Amino acid sequence: MTDIETADRLTRRRARMFPVLALMFIIQQASFFIGRIEEGARTVDHVKISAWLVLSIALLLALTTGGSWFKSAKVRELMNDEVTRANRTEAFRVGFLGTMTAAIGLYFVSMFEAVDGREAIHILMTIGIAAALLRFGFLERRALRDG
Repeated sequence: MTDIETADRLTRRRARMFPVLALMFIIQQASFFIGRIEEGARTVDHVKISAWLVLSIALLLALTTGGSWFKSAKVRELMNDEVTRANRTEAFRVGFLGTMTAAIGLYFVSMFEAVDGREAIHILMTIGIAAALLRFGFLERRALRDG
């Protein structure tokens, strides 16, 4: 398989997987809010928080770099064309706007009910990362369909 064919196959896979990853990320957050971590948390709770943080970092890195870290530089370059860079920029814009909208909502909610800092961070990061992943995935799918 040539580098071009490999890049095309991986680009299509990425366009399908990013929205799925975003939905999995959002669903995973339900476990955090259902089983809220109290003061004096157990070791398993720290592991759960650490796993969430690692997943958040991995998703941000995948979105920022396009993933495929173990492929050749040529394949990564082919996957990161002008359309992909424009789609990534738009995805970060949507992620930022989602995060700011959530922050305004949290500010409003905090006037009536206390919002823990950890909860606020989870909400903001979840909305920002998920919105960016969804937007990027949908834009890439549209570009591949129209291309």
